[in-house]
Amino acid sequence: MNELPSAREGDLRAFLDELLRFDTTDGGEGPAQNWLRERFEEFGFDTYEWTADAAALAEHPSFPDDPSEISTADRPSVAGVVELGDPDAGPTLVLNGHVDVVPATRSAWTSDPFDPVWDDDCVTARGAADMKGGLAACVFAARQIAETEAVDGRVVVESVAGEEEGGIGAATAALSNPYPFERDAAIVAEPTELGVVTAVEGSVMKRLRLRGRSAHAATSWRGESVLPHFDRIRRAFEELEAEREKRVDHPLYEEFPTKWPVCFGTVRAGNWASTVPDDLVAELRIGVAPGETVAEVESEFQERLDAVVEESKWLRDHPPTFERFSIQFEAASVSLDAAVVEALGEAVTETGLDATPRGATYGADSRHYQAAGIPTVLFGPGSIEQAHFPDESVDAGEVETASAVLADAAERFLRQ
Repeated sequence: MNELPSAREGDLRAFLDELLRFDTTDGGEGPAQNWLRERFEEFGFDTYEWTADAAALAEHPSFPDDPSEISTADRPSVAGVVELGDPDAGPTLVLNGHVDVVPATRSAWTSDPFDPVWDDDCVTARGAADMKGGLAACVFAARQIAETEAVDGRVVVESVAGEEEGGIGAATAALSNPYPFERDAAIVAEPTELGVVTAVEGSVMKRLRLRGRSAHAATSWRGESVLPHFDRIRRAFEELEAEREKRVDHPLYEEFPTKWPVCFGTVRAGNWASTVPDDLVAELRIGVAPGETVAEVESEFQERLDAVVEESKWLRDHPPTFERFSIQFEAASVSLDAAVVEALGEAVTETGLDATPRGATYGADSRHYQAAGIPTVLFGPGSIEQAHFPDESVDAGEVETASAVLADAAERFLRQ
């Protein structure tokens, strides 16, 4: 690995290298957040910290209804605030990033996922793209804007916990403002390849369960296999997916081969090779378009399931269950006329990059801020194609470019 100076010396690459060394999987954000808070203090930022309330999140539609299923203990979110001029006389812009990362299967990596490997400008480590590179860009953008003169307002750098689990830190910040001031706009530094993303897709997670009747394979006619019933339901959902592809339109999503996918991620049936399978559990993810709600899409698929059930005496007598599980992602979009979108677009264009608004097929914490009335756009270094992948990497030069663009966008926004 290349020799890098200490992050305390102020170098962005060294800062990123040290941040990537924290294993922030499985609720382990605490040590990294403590380190970040110390860096914020060293950089002269005012600091804030909050921890999510599981009971409050259980009332939120994105999260499970049972608070015991939401892990919040020892998972702080932290923020550093730069105040400029007369901060109350100007707007407040949030630069948001999440510090948690998804687990890494070490056998699939060519190196230790939490021991960054540098190859010239490219750094490989878990979270490099999703999204510690973006978080580092936010921190150093705030440091740059702190040196700006004759500007009033605030820039807030947030490092939130639990984004991969529904946005634990961001949802809490949206529901209960942790600051003694209001927030006017936000930029979430997800990996957008330095593009301006103004719409994110939502999803609803559903668990389907079918009941049949077991029998010995030698007398299979005495049983009722769940598999033909599942096949009919699966085909009906695939037909609805195809209908929605034609019917549900959005100008920012025409480039994608499948805009609102239905994915049967797991299917488990039966318990013995010589027994007719009498139980099946399938878990699926259903895409939600910007402009739709999770509840609306959920209702569409429930109606299609009901139609299949109505055609089968067995299913009418033994109705399947079709319930939400895990976390839900509401779709979100921001007006192209929003001041933060215009400021970011101008800063991107100034750098010679393409500022054409785009849509993303993944969900993001932006939805929580949008729901709270805070216009929010996505912009950051790296590619979503690297996210959650083995040997995840990001170009440090792109991180530096993102930081410069974010600083420029922040200044433009504050001056509007």
